[in-house]
Amino acid sequence: MQRLTVTGRLLITVLILAAIYFGFKYVGGVDLLKSLQKNQTEQVEHRSESGETSASAEGSASEESSTSSNSDAAVSSKRSFDYEAPQPTGGTLKGVVELGASGFNSFIVRIDANKNWKLEKSEFGNSLVIENMAMDEDVRAGLKKYIGGMLDYGVSSKDIHFVVSSGAVKADVTQKIIRALKSLNYFVNTVTPEEEGRLALRSVLPADFYSSAFVVDIGSGNTKISWKTDNKTTALESYGSKYFQEGKNDEQVYSEVKAKAKQVPSAQRKTCFIIGGVPFELAKAVRKGKERYTVLDAPDAYKMENAKTKAGINIYKAIADATGCEQFVFDWDANFTIGFLLDLPK
Repeated sequence: MQRLTVTGRLLITVLILAAIYFGFKYVGGVDLLKSLQKNQTEQVEHRSESGETSASAEGSASEESSTSSNSDAAVSSKRSFDYEAPQPTGGTLKGVVELGASGFNSFIVRIDANKNWKLEKSEFGNSLVIENMAMDEDVRAGLKKYIGGMLDYGVSSKDIHFVVSSGAVKADVTQKIIRALKSLNYFVNTVTPEEEGRLALRSVLPADFYSSAFVVDIGSGNTKISWKTDNKTTALESYGSKYFQEGKNDEQVYSEVKAKAKQVPSAQRKTCFIIGGVPFELAKAVRKGKERYTVLDAPDAYKMENAKTKAGINIYKAIADATGCEQFVFDWDANFTIGFLLDLPK
């Protein structure tokens, strides 16, 4: 090697390297290197894809969780009122006809010795009598129809009663109705707004809610707000849902009703039992099946065009804003005239 020239030594080195290369290739060395390189590249790509997939999965899971949470919130906002009124044991059928500011309504109720009651039949109807567009004989004919229906159902004549609502007392036609009933040998009971509010509470407010709830009756002629403190019932009167016919504007009525509702004790604002013509219309829109108790939506949720209903919603909103009560429960069976029946001596 020492005798070789520089050129010769370079040539020998090249030959040796060439021999090593072809020998390595012959035994699969190059393929092995390519395979190792490919595996390493795939592992890097797999780690990258795994990271992206995991992030995507986490995002998807988060989105699904959020959607589920929103769905649950939507469902929970549709509240129900899980309460079952006690049913009468045996009992007697009693009937009452309400002479209201918008028409005649009749109710047949079974009442037992403990004053547990159940509504057996109800009939609602508008009458030309209330609009002062009928003759005395038309009044008699209408009243006979209500009385006959109750007798046919099994109510004794002595257990049929007539009550004039405090709103209807103001109507000129009321005396015509009273005269017609007297000619049929029936006595007509009249009530003040305070008495009507007390009787509404008597029928609609369960004893279990005396300390946590109040009652609202939105009628055409007036609105009654009542609550019970110990053995005393307080009832306040304000505008009814036909206040626009008296030339009153929404703001004026809202302010007065709100002022009255603020007098409800704070401890009794958890639940409001609400009845009356306009609440009846609002409950129809959200009732589930044949449930007795329907939780109304918030006042702002209702978009009504009827003047009377819009006025009633204004009253409803004033009460909701004044009390902060978020659960207004409509009772499909209760009525102040049923309270009148419950208030009769045994």
